[in-house]
Amino acid sequence: MGQQIGGESASVAARPISGRVVAEVLRGVAQVDFMPSVVCGLFFVAALFAAGWQYGLYGLLGSAVSTAVAYGLGLDREAVGAGLHGYNGCLVALGCAVFLGAGHPATVAVAVLGAAVAVVVTAGVGALLAGRGLPALTVPFCLVATAVTAAAPGFRRLWHGAPAPAALPVPADGPTGLSWDQLWHGFFANIGQIFFMPQWYVGLLFLAGLFAASRLAGLMACAGSAAGLVTAWAFGAPGESVGQGLLGYSGVLVALALCGVFLAPDGWSAAYALVGAAAATVLTPALGAVCAPFGGHAFTWPFVLTTMLFLAAAPAVPRLRRI
Repeated sequence: MGQQIGGESASVAARPISGRVVAEVLRGVAQVDFMPSVVCGLFFVAALFAAGWQYGLYGLLGSAVSTAVAYGLGLDREAVGAGLHGYNGCLVALGCAVFLGAGHPATVAVAVLGAAVAVVVTAGVGALLAGRGLPALTVPFCLVATAVTAAAPGFRRLWHGAPAPAALPVPADGPTGLSWDQLWHGFFANIGQIFFMPQWYVGLLFLAGLFAASRLAGLMACAGSAAGLVTAWAFGAPGESVGQGLLGYSGVLVALALCGVFLAPDGWSAAYALVGAAAATVLTPALGAVCAPFGGHAFTWPFVLTTMLFLAAAPAVPRLRRI
């Protein structure tokens, strides 16, 4: 979502075109968690296939379509090569598969269209935010996915017998105590739910990919997940939702962004990141309630809003340093 390739660039440039394309698509998947790493991308793709072969294919399809469209539009080659135009397409395609049903031709078509549009939206959002020193993050994915899921009930080939969108948000119910299983499942599910995957073993594979790319990233993902768990439990979120990672996933992304990606890693930025992770956890059900009346979902909007506000505030905090 925001890092250019480093030591890999020279070796990748020497590869055949087919090898470079594969590497760029894998980086597009890895950049969902800010990692411009082919190895991390392999772990992430393996995690998606572990959740279901169709999810692995949709993730690769979205990244591949967005990468191809970015090249076709003549966008910056270094950014494309780093996967910075692939991750939004990856998430858009996965969102279509999860919320519209992976086995329908219309879902494939809208996933391809959405991944292509995400490239244009990425370029537009990047141009608007460039003068403010803020990254696009997953704003393009959120805009496209929100539009698709909100519009889907109006198209019979996209809406396949799913329940009607909620008319109004409803209060949470269910026991608030966390069992041991919900606690450790939720720890890994927070990481997996970034890609809409609630299975603990899928989250474990994603976490392994982060550690393979960067020890700091792995540690901050763990810290962000823990912060999300503690915050959700402290405010009485239903244990089932916490165990499925439905509240803490944005906190993982916020922690990654604010300590090591956009802010220099140290004790102060780590503490700042954990406060941000807690804030994003509280914001998640709020945005879910806002989106519920028109059938939308919170997606990664809590991460986007929290990270942008915390980054905008960073220059006023002397102890924080932008990278």
